[in-house]
Amino acid sequence: MSKINASPIIYTVEADSNELSPDAYDDSLHDPIDSQEIFDRIKNITDPEHPLTLEQLNVTQKAHIFIDDINNSARVEFTPTIPHCSMATLIGLCIRVCLIRSLPQRFKLEVKIREGSHNSEDAINKQLNDKERVAAALENNNLLEVVEQCLSTVY
Repeated sequence: MSKINASPIIYTVEADSNELSPDAYDDSLHDPIDSQEIFDRIKNITDPEHPLTLEQLNVTQKAHIFIDDINNSARVEFTPTIPHCSMATLIGLCIRVCLIRSLPQRFKLEVKIREGSHNSEDAINKQLNDKERVAAALENNNLLEVVEQCLSTVY
């Protein structure tokens, strides 16, 4: 099978320097979720085409994550490696599944392609944020197997 983007640009990943304070282990304290925490959850998702992470491909960036812990909303924008990437919907689905599994249920989650970065961004964004379409996609065993493989390095 030929790859859509056979030679993607690989970006240097900064070393993980997040050290937890002693308060991070205290369950009695409210610890708001922030964009760094969301980024840490999705950065190691593997690309469906390449043995590289979304962070290495610069598909996800902390600056493109918008979280409002008080109002329970999170928006993650991602940038496909090429404007006609046929894997964009699958990548967005992987991000959504990862966050559905790891965020508290109180969050309203929106996963979007960054404006102007894909030829079909409106149609893909509609698919990624339609609960029925996402549920139907996850009922497809072949598709679910690919999602699980992409998420295998996250958990």
